[in-house]
Amino acid sequence: MIRLLADRLTRVVALGAHCDDIAIGAGGTLLTLCSAWPGVRVDALVLSGGGTDREDEERAALAAFCPGADVDVTVLKLPDGRLPAHWDEAKSALEELRRRTEPELVIAPRTGDAHQDHRGLARLVPTVFRDHLALGYEIVKWDGDLGTPSAYQPLSREIAEEKVRVLQQHYPSQRHRPWYDREAFLGLARIRGIECGQHYAEGFYTHKFTLALEG
Repeated sequence: MIRLLADRLTRVVALGAHCDDIAIGAGGTLLTLCSAWPGVRVDALVLSGGGTDREDEERAALAAFCPGADVDVTVLKLPDGRLPAHWDEAKSALEELRRRTEPELVIAPRTGDAHQDHRGLARLVPTVFRDHLALGYEIVKWDGDLGTPSAYQPLSREIAEEKVRVLQQHYPSQRHRPWYDREAFLGLARIRGIECGQHYAEGFYTHKFTLALEG
């Protein structure tokens, strides 16, 4: 398995259409990178859930998923399930975020996601963060839209377990959902781990990136 090593990680942008998207798709990766790069700046933007209990859940969860990081969370009030009708507001929010940060890494939904909000946000990312490494995370759901990731972040057993614990602790509003359980989260992580020669991993999808083989 080929490994791409980061030589500098000071700023990360994490994007979600809904509260809990970032945590479900990339919670283990955030735990891993924040432990490896103390003091890293994480700017998180979530398009819906602002002004509700979901915003409180998101702020507490992202603080837990980014230990030791400098975390800034913005939660907007776009209506759930209606992103295509609010394209301008979403694009403006991403552009405003871009003006105040220069990240080495962008974590966002993937363009192949079946949910229109996830997919719409994913399609906006390369129009705003044009020269940045963007990793598209995946979220298991009834649509059956899982694909074949092109990048993997291995997770230690401890990190994988911590991800599940934080998800269960900080998103009580989601516990009633039939797919929101330990088996689903660890099951997908186990499959992605097998695919990259590890025990657990999170899978990501990349659009394009530039090589620097000259060193």
